[in-house]
Amino acid sequence: MLRIALLLVLLSLQSWAYAENEPYNRVDFQVEAAREIANDLLVAGMIIEVQDKQPARVAQQINTTLNDALLKAAAFSSVKVSSGGHNTYPVYGKDNRIDGWRGHAEIRLESRDFKAAGELIMQLQSTLQLNGLNFALSPDSRTQSENELIAEAIKAFQTRADAIRTVFGAHAYKTVHFSINSGMPPYYPKMMMRAAPMAADAAIPQPEFAGGDTRMTVQVSGTIELQ
Repeated sequence: MLRIALLLVLLSLQSWAYAENEPYNRVDFQVEAAREIANDLLVAGMIIEVQDKQPARVAQQINTTLNDALLKAAAFSSVKVSSGGHNTYPVYGKDNRIDGWRGHAEIRLESRDFKAAGELIMQLQSTLQLNGLNFALSPDSRTQSENELIAEAIKAFQTRADAIRTVFGAHAYKTVHFSINSGMPPYYPKMMMRAAPMAADAAIPQPEFAGGDTRMTVQVSGTIELQ
């Protein structure tokens, strides 16, 4: 009987210790900080498509056009130029026989200088097609804005925690869990277009661009324990 009594006392003490350590007065909540940020990066795709009976002539025309485009682009130091896809494939006619060859090549333009990019696009449109135009946040702007929003969201979390503590009449609180999540699309598609190349002597007006805004959001969620 003595052993049973001691066992019951031990179990009672363990239950009491567990109850003492069991979490209580905990509140889960989430806050958000958001901002519309002006896009400062222009991304454009310029392409050339050529069709001919001979694949060698297709390659020659594409290479000549691209080399000329890269030479023009070299004069614009604020515009980053990179080569994109480049392929040649057969065109089939009657009886599933090869009737010709078609080639496709692309160059990609990136710049924070919209005016310079617009002037270069205007010059290149004499031989290339404008295949797409997007606006986004540059990596530097994205990082800076994200850091600022994180600071705002953390302050909002602290303010909300103090408000909850006051409502419940607690003297203080401690943060039990805390997480930060940020999200934004990689690119904001302001405009997509496909324009045919213009004649070399045509009067091509320089385009004016409005980059628009990207909405960036940071969410802070966590758990506090009132004391």
